Amino acid sequence: MNNIDFHVHVTPPEIIANWKKYAEKEPYFALLSNSKNNKFASAEDVVAELEHEDSFFDKAVVFGFAFNDIGLCRLVNDYVIESVMMYPHRLIGFCVVPSCDEAAKEIDRCYGVGLKGVGELFPAGQGIDSAITDTCKKLDIPLLLHVNEQVGHQYIGKTEVPLKHIETFVSDNPGLKIVLAHWGGGLLFYETMPEIKDSFRNVYYDTAATPFLYDARIYDTVKALGLCEKVLFGSDFPLLAQSRYMKAIDESALSYEEKQMILGGNALRLLSGN
Repeated sequence: MNNIDFHVHVTPPEIIANWKKYAEKEPYFALLSNSKNNKFASAEDVVAELEHEDSFFDKAVVFGFAFNDIGLCRLVNDYVIESVMMYPHRLIGFCVVPSCDEAAKEIDRCYGVGLKGVGELFPAGQGIDSAITDTCKKLDIPLLLHVNEQVGHQYIGKTEVPLKHIETFVSDNPGLKIVLAHWGGGLLFYETMPEIKDSFRNVYYDTAATPFLYDARIYDTVKALGLCEKVLFGSDFPLLAQSRYMKAIDESALSYEEKQMILGGNALRLLSGN
């Protein structure tokens, strides 16, 4: 089995224990942490989820919270690095950085000790400058961005960043491998437009938070659009357990091969640089 959960959050124990202290200077972190749906997970919690007898996954891409403070980003990145070293057969690490003068240096540092990408970054909470995108291009590593739909019900963390801004970001970075979280806020539906399909050729979409956003028809829709090779399974754990997704995927019209692509094949290809 080579199934990979591409969207998993981990938090250092010291932040879990004292999150209100950190939230005082980080408004976006405070907003999300104060949500009644918020949950924190350690690396051990993630490994336990992967090793549960009902788990469909053997690896997870893990990352810390993308703080505005580069020092806090280093703290969570160090935790991810340590966790990957402790569980190399279970965890794949991404780093987080804010837009700042030290962002490129921090990405280089994390890449040098084995982390495989950058994200999840929040355009509304941070902004993303050329130092980040240029470094990801140079290292040929993916950048995972939080994107949400602009219609429907409201929830904590739903931002007003226009999808047009995400489209422009993609178009301005043709050599960058980009993963748009949460089905790209619906941007994948626009790949039926030739110009979007062309400019989004290096874009992937993850499934994080699907049970809160779309009904099970989303998987049949992806199949109909011919986009299965661009979809990465992501649970958004600990917000949602991996098992919450499997019934809808199992009962979809996806073929065995298409399920294998979504559950791990596409992630392996993206992370290997092919």
